[in-house]
Amino acid sequence: MQLPDTYRVESLEQAAALLHPLRGEILAHLTEPVSAAEVARRIGEIPQRVNYHLKALEKVGLVKRVGSRRVKNLVEGLYLGVARSYLLADTLGLSPTALSRLKDQQSLSHLIQTSERIKTAALRLMDRSEEEEEVPSATLSTEIRLKDETDRQAFLDEYVTQLEQLAAKYQSTDGSPYRMVMAVYPEAENGKEPDGN
Repeated sequence: MQLPDTYRVESLEQAAALLHPLRGEILAHLTEPVSAAEVARRIGEIPQRVNYHLKALEKVGLVKRVGSRRVKNLVEGLYLGVARSYLLADTLGLSPTALSRLKDQQSLSHLIQTSERIKTAALRLMDRSEEEEEVPSATLSTEIRLKDETDRQAFLDEYVTQLEQLAAKYQSTDGSPYRMVMAVYPEAENGKEPDGN
């Protein structure tokens, strides 16, 4: 089943469910049909807790039950998210300040989840490299100072566009899969708040 790239969240109930840290992490694993037990193994949670949150996500329409499978003497439900990514709509009826805060929390929550997934994958790849298997990877870290919100948005738009073009240029249907991650966030020094600019 081909999932839409983005789902527009337009209800407060869906926004509240999406911004729950664990539910957001569960949704990140629902780009293909999976069971509560399988998601629980991936994120290090107990299946009962994952199943509870899956039901909550299903209730607000962010998750659908798409089938079942028998595992030994049990029948497991299979669940699928409604999209690969989620966007909070400007029509949620929140004040601009509250909506901006919710969007910031959503982005930061996703940043934390992504960094944890990178860490987990890197540890597994290190095990493979210790077995003398070549594991090609690359990391780029830099700092950029952006003058204001207009420049920040223009930079992000151009950055995303160029990455999409680069990925499309080298995409191969029969090549080896690689994960490409883009992360941009304010520099936060120890003991100091991030710069508002």
